[in-house]
Amino acid sequence: MSDMDYVYAVARIRSKELSLFSDAVMEQLLARPDYEACVSFLLEKGWGGAGTPRDGEAILAKEREKTWADIRELTPDMSVFQFLDYANVFHNLKAAVKEVCTGTKVEHIYYKDTKPSAEEILAAVREKDFDALPGYMAEAAREAFQTLLHTKDGQLCDMIVDRAALEAVYEAGQKSKAPVIRDYAEAFVASADIRIATRCQKTGKSESFIRRALAPCAALSVEELARVAAAGEQELTAYLKSTAYAGAADALNVSQSEFDRWCDNQVIEAMKPQKYNPFSVGPLVAYALARENEIKTVRIILSGKRTGMPEASIRERVREMYV
Repeated sequence: MSDMDYVYAVARIRSKELSLFSDAVMEQLLARPDYEACVSFLLEKGWGGAGTPRDGEAILAKEREKTWADIRELTPDMSVFQFLDYANVFHNLKAAVKEVCTGTKVEHIYYKDTKPSAEEILAAVREKDFDALPGYMAEAAREAFQTLLHTKDGQLCDMIVDRAALEAVYEAGQKSKAPVIRDYAEAFVASADIRIATRCQKTGKSESFIRRALAPCAALSVEELARVAAAGEQELTAYLKSTAYAGAADALNVSQSEFDRWCDNQVIEAMKPQKYNPFSVGPLVAYALARENEIKTVRIILSGKRTGMPEASIRERVREMYV
């Protein structure tokens, strides 16, 4: 697309940003007394649509559908957004490997509308034709399959695929000409690595296991991160405080929920400069990520209301908004 094409597309996105939920609107949703009241609030805000059931998940699915319909209308080159689908694609790979290796089929476990499709991934794994898969996932598919088949270790299988997913996102960032995608990939992978290291530290994983689970990125030394995570919580916290991700250590001292929230907020913070960039795909990517974050946060609130979670507990899980 030309610069003028982006000017038009960004102008359209700017108008749609006006309907994004702010932190204040999320507070209004959170203040609703129960799940049904939250659903009513969303419907009043125009979420869902004609024929959408009065159900939280159905409303959220419709909103995600609207987002990608808008993006497809504004840009003919959807390959720019492919990296945002990697989480779902690699989830489908894990599901396919487990289904084939264990012979157990789980209903409704696959994400739809991915590229490659769930059906294509399952067929490749079933036929052991891993080269039929995209290059960014073929070797991980082969390794995960062989690992689960011979060791029956589902956790190790997951680790192989999860690392490959992070590497695919990071590679997409490195190859992209759009700074926004590089910034996203760096923030996403670094935050994920900190999550992994923290989880491994709490479960007593070895340094070699942790190093194998981490995906390289510029912001962190995965060798040092693995070493300190294996050494203990104090060592891990001290290392994080010496990096650009010192806030992770402070969040960990509060709670796991606060830490998870902090990690997601880093990605949104990395996107905010795109509000002032009218001449590239950046604002479109940022809008797509903002909508995903918005939908995720609404899901957190709905889930908390449905299960009767205290408002304070829900609030500490609420993510920062883009607007």
